[in-house]
Amino acid sequence: MSSSQDYLPPKVWTWNTENGGKFASTNRPVAGATHEKVLPVGKHSLQLHSLGTPNGQKVTIMLEELLALGIDAAEYDAYLINIGEGDQFGSGFVEVNPNSKIPALMDHSTTPPTRVFESGSILQYLAEKFDALVPKDLVSKTECRNWLFWQMGSAPYLGGGFGHFYAYAPTKMQYPIDRFTMETKRQLDVLDKHLADHTYMAGDEYSIADIAIWPWYGNLVLGNLYDAAEFLDVASYTNVLRWAKAIEQRPAVQRGRIVNRTWGEVSLAERHDASDFDGLIE
Repeated sequence: MSSSQDYLPPKVWTWNTENGGKFASTNRPVAGATHEKVLPVGKHSLQLHSLGTPNGQKVTIMLEELLALGIDAAEYDAYLINIGEGDQFGSGFVEVNPNSKIPALMDHSTTPPTRVFESGSILQYLAEKFDALVPKDLVSKTECRNWLFWQMGSAPYLGGGFGHFYAYAPTKMQYPIDRFTMETKRQLDVLDKHLADHTYMAGDEYSIADIAIWPWYGNLVLGNLYDAAEFLDVASYTNVLRWAKAIEQRPAVQRGRIVNRTWGEVSLAERHDASDFDGLIE
C-alpha cells in the first residue's frame, strides 16, 4: 500500500477493494440493491430498520421518548440491519432508503405507507406526526431546527472523518487525524460555549435537537465512542459533559440507546414490545 506521501492520484479513479479497510466488503461506489430480500413487517404501524450506531440511536431514543410521553401510537417494531453483512443493500431496504444507509422507517398508518429516511428527517417526521419534542413558539422552534441541521452537517466530520481515520483506517496517518481532530474539537467548543448559557440545545426545553446531537457528541464525551475521550481531552468541555450526563439519565435514552445493538454489555438486537427491555435495564 502506498503511503500518503508518495500517492499520486490517477487521471481516472478506479475502485480498489483492497484499500477499503474495515468496511471494504460493503463499501462500493454505486447505488442500488445487490440481492433480493423482503423486509419483515411487525404488528405496529411504525416499522424501523436500523442498527444501534449513533444515527440509529437517534430514532430509537425518539420513539422511546414519545412512548414515555404516553403516546401509544408511537409503538414500533425495530428490526436489525447488519451493515457489516450488507443488509442495507437488500432490495426491500433499498426501496425504503435508496441511499442504503440506516436508519429507515416505514409508517403503515398511512395509505400508501410512508417511507422516511435520513435520521434528521425521521426525527422531524415523528415530531410533527405526534406534535411533540419540538418547541411551540417560532423562535425556539427555529433554534431547535438550527441545531438539528448543525448536527446533520457536522457529524460526518466526527464519524466519517475523525472516527474513520482515528479508529478504523487500515493505517494511522497523521495528516487526516490532525485535520479531523481539529474540527471535532472545534465542534465540541461550539457546543460547550452554547451550553454554557442553555440547559438544552434549544433553551430550557428538551427537544429533537438534543436527541440528534447526544448519540454522537454525548457518547463521545462520555467515553462511549471511538475510545477517544482522553485523546480529545473531553474533560475540558465541562458544559457538554453536564448536558451529556443529564440526558444519559433519562429512562427513554437508556432504553433507546441499546435497541438494534449487538455489542456491549447491554444490547437488544430487535425490539417489538416494551417488555423486551425486561431484565436489561433497572
